[in-house]
Amino acid sequence: MTGAGELRLTVFVAVYLTMALVEQIWPRRQRRESALPHHMRNVVLSATGSLLAGLMALAGPIVPALVAWRVSGQGGGLFGVLELPFVPAVALTVIALDALVWAQHVVFHKVPLLWRLHKVHHTDIDFDASTGIRFHPIEIGLSLLIKSAAVWLLGAPPEGVLLFEMLLNATALFNHANFALPERADRLVRLLIVTPDMHRVHHSVYRDETDSNYGFNLPWWDRLFGTYRAQPRDGHDAMTIGVPTHQQRPLALSELLMLPFVDDDRSADSRQTRAEQ
Repeated sequence: MTGAGELRLTVFVAVYLTMALVEQIWPRRQRRESALPHHMRNVVLSATGSLLAGLMALAGPIVPALVAWRVSGQGGGLFGVLELPFVPAVALTVIALDALVWAQHVVFHKVPLLWRLHKVHHTDIDFDASTGIRFHPIEIGLSLLIKSAAVWLLGAPPEGVLLFEMLLNATALFNHANFALPERADRLVRLLIVTPDMHRVHHSVYRDETDSNYGFNLPWWDRLFGTYRAQPRDGHDAMTIGVPTHQQRPLALSELLMLPFVDDDRSADSRQTRAEQ
């Protein structure tokens, strides 16, 4: 596991800077807030969550890659029982963890208490690469625990977990980026990975669109479970990003951190959304 953290960080920074540059050169939508403060706020929020994850890691081997290193070394978990060869185990690790993240995303939308946390991600009134890392620290911590438990049960190889984490980081930055692939290319690419135009629908103010296109990496789960939506009803240029109750201005960092504890529940969002349709 030596160097795994440095490799993941290097890939993340490289993809982030690339997406930020592409957005500036070929923007898909007009921004509501200037790029620098928007990126800075979301980066600081993400860094706060990463710090929490780092502090949690001090308490024991709960970071997914470390969990994988320990359990696979002991031959434990489902893959250990099945004695899967290395390559199939890595491939199944990526697919299984991606399905888990998709399912977790659905649950965070459906359970009101968890929606309070996840709503921080959706209150962004712009949609760019930094939105892909805009999560409340508590949600980041919960996600870490869920993935770690799944890795332990699977007995996933650490190489597969590291590959998944790098893919998830890279694709989340890619599909939140404020640019568009040519229409023909988008139709082909979204058969393999989630594209910006596909995921942007998920950030619509309309509840039925928000409850679609949950995938970050693989696009198959939404098609399989009937939550796929090809395009937003208002079109990508005219659609409104965010949640109906937080459209007036960008929320400050302190407001984002306190949002789950002071904000209304999802029923208020749903009522306002239906009233606006």
